[in-house]
Amino acid sequence: MKRILLCTALALALGVAGCAWTPDLSRETLDTRYLAAATDMREVAGTRLHVRDTGPREGRAVIMIHGVASSLHTWQPWATALEDDFRVIRFDLPGSGLSPPDPTGDYTDTRTVAILDALMDDLGVQRAALIGNSLGGRIAWTFAATHPARVDWLVLVSPDGFASPPFEYGKPTEISPVFDLVEYVLPRFFLRSSLEGAYADPARIDEATLTRYHDLLRAPGARAALLDRFRQTVLVDPVPLLTKMDMPVLLLWGEEDGFIPISNAQDYLAALPDARLVRLPAIGHVPMEEAPAVSLVPVRAFLSE
Repeated sequence: MKRILLCTALALALGVAGCAWTPDLSRETLDTRYLAAATDMREVAGTRLHVRDTGPREGRAVIMIHGVASSLHTWQPWATALEDDFRVIRFDLPGSGLSPPDPTGDYTDTRTVAILDALMDDLGVQRAALIGNSLGGRIAWTFAATHPARVDWLVLVSPDGFASPPFEYGKPTEISPVFDLVEYVLPRFFLRSSLEGAYADPARIDEATLTRYHDLLRAPGARAALLDRFRQTVLVDPVPLLTKMDMPVLLLWGEEDGFIPISNAQDYLAALPDARLVRLPAIGHVPMEEAPAVSLVPVRAFLSE
């Protein structure tokens, strides 16, 4: 998380001078481009969520949770490959993707975990495997620790959670005032420079992916919600929660992760009772985007055990 904030602040500070105001895109425009069906918008726990639910209803349920500034589209290659055998559920966190900002204004992990719990009820899913990347990984393991009866397997892809200087447990995240500019100025080249830190090989970022990120960050209220989520983040020591989790856990980590280094995996392995690590050479922070076929192999094998 620290590297994400620092890299983004630096890129914005360097790129904002002389850049024009970046207006929001209308909901109609975004729905036309990225909403597969009107029924994918659901009312859950007092907020509106963009949800995709594919695959056989009788199959094992797999719920995918994206990272910061991302959307359910990040999982598309994996979802397409898994939905023949599994019920694959993806959703945009409130204020991300096509999910509007949460009317409560609450973007804490506690609120997000409650929304996930309510979403499972709404979809009639009693138990599921959770897959989470980065922020989504932190939400996934927090949910698994606090709702163990609802989680069968856990896949953590470069998960966030352990604090490092200057962040401390129990204190709100402080972000640079330069981040406030994101609400008004979001140049495409700045976004590309930020995304490049998530890839081991920036050449793998295609124009369609960059356009999608840029478009969805321009959804009405999305940038303000992103800032609110950062400001409301209060990390808790993961160890007491992780040590009581008895479900199998797969840690999947790109060796070239520039945001959350693979060395953090040792903290998880030391705390989790039943965990294994798969290292992905020459891959960065978002393996499901950068190298979907290669990174899915251990995930499919794990889910099929």
